[in-house]
Amino acid sequence: MSTKSLVLLGSAVVVAALAACSSEASPGAGPAPDASTKPAPSVPDAASDGSTPDAQAPAYVWDLPKGFPFPRVPKDNPMSEAKVALGRRLFFDVRLSGNEKQSCGSCHDPAKAFTDGRATSLGSTGEAHPRGAMSLANVGYAAALTWANPILLTLEQQAVVPMFGDAPVELGLKDEATLVARLAADTEYPAAFAKAFPGAEKAISLDHVTKALASFQRTIVSGDSPYDRYLRGETSAITESQKRGGALFFSEKVECYHCHGGFAFSDSAVSEGSFFELSFHNTGLYNVDGKGAYPEPNRGLVDVTGKPEHMGRFRAPTLRNIAVTAPYFHDGSAKTLSDVLDHYAAGGRTLPTGPFAGDGSKSPLKSDLLIGFTLTPTEREDLLAFLESLTDTAFLQNPKFKDPFSKVSP
Repeated sequence: MSTKSLVLLGSAVVVAALAACSSEASPGAGPAPDASTKPAPSVPDAASDGSTPDAQAPAYVWDLPKGFPFPRVPKDNPMSEAKVALGRRLFFDVRLSGNEKQSCGSCHDPAKAFTDGRATSLGSTGEAHPRGAMSLANVGYAAALTWANPILLTLEQQAVVPMFGDAPVELGLKDEATLVARLAADTEYPAAFAKAFPGAEKAISLDHVTKALASFQRTIVSGDSPYDRYLRGETSAITESQKRGGALFFSEKVECYHCHGGFAFSDSAVSEGSFFELSFHNTGLYNVDGKGAYPEPNRGLVDVTGKPEHMGRFRAPTLRNIAVTAPYFHDGSAKTLSDVLDHYAAGGRTLPTGPFAGDGSKSPLKSDLLIGFTLTPTEREDLLAFLESLTDTAFLQNPKFKDPFSKVSP
């Protein structure tokens, strides 16, 4: 089954998503309300898979940074500590790949904010991917998953793609039976699945694997950077340069906040009780035909919707921990944050030679927000310093996200 066919499941979801993705940009969101005292989402009496909540297990308690809302949780997959623990183990288990050489964690290293440091990723069979691994920091708040797919709206849906997709091959699993047999033969998984899905007739299943993975990923929350602490009243948490850079970031001069605003530093974030917002943007990276074309196979949203005006549109990634997630853009074509600033200052990228030559600043399809700007050397340093202030060291080193199979992991 191809990756595309996997993600085209659920026509009702497709219609809703395509309607939402037509907007170019949503307004920059202001600070999120302090929802730390908000009641936890209700847990249904029974999930659709037949399992039942463990009456003796304590209710899941979110440990969210102040000001963060609760992530949205599907009614048929309520959170539990047992599911999160199981999902973490599965996330780092190479048995989830066909040749048992890669796990989800191979492309999503916690120390790199769950990216892999490559311009574009490599699958378990060595196949080169056309795009880079996105950060999973706060992925539970993402309105849609991956760079340019409005159909993948839940982590449960998305988990199937890397396991079984073949365009490109990521983990390269052939079928559910192989996966279930491997997990059933393990000394720990049968009990772990039974604990995570009590009462289920078949505890070890693909459905439960995806639900456990999704539960773990919803706990990957980053919100304790120096900038967060500054917002919480720790005035010395960031430097004067970073404060000036923050003022620039949220100004109309450089426009960053329009696509990277709100608590998630992304304009495509949703949470419990919030409105659904999903946007894709053409940032003028390419203009290979003078009409705004992007090179194959990285053409963005148009490859899913088929609408010409969606050429080159990609989802704005979170900027949290951006300093540790180089290289940048969907194809890793910017090596440093300084390169990224050059791109936006020019209002698009010019490639003078080569197969993709063109002036992105003149693309008729690029976002209206990309008008370019001029910074003094000091302003440039300040803006880069502000981006550095979004690095959450405690998140990058959090033992709850470490590989449980690693000999150096607790």
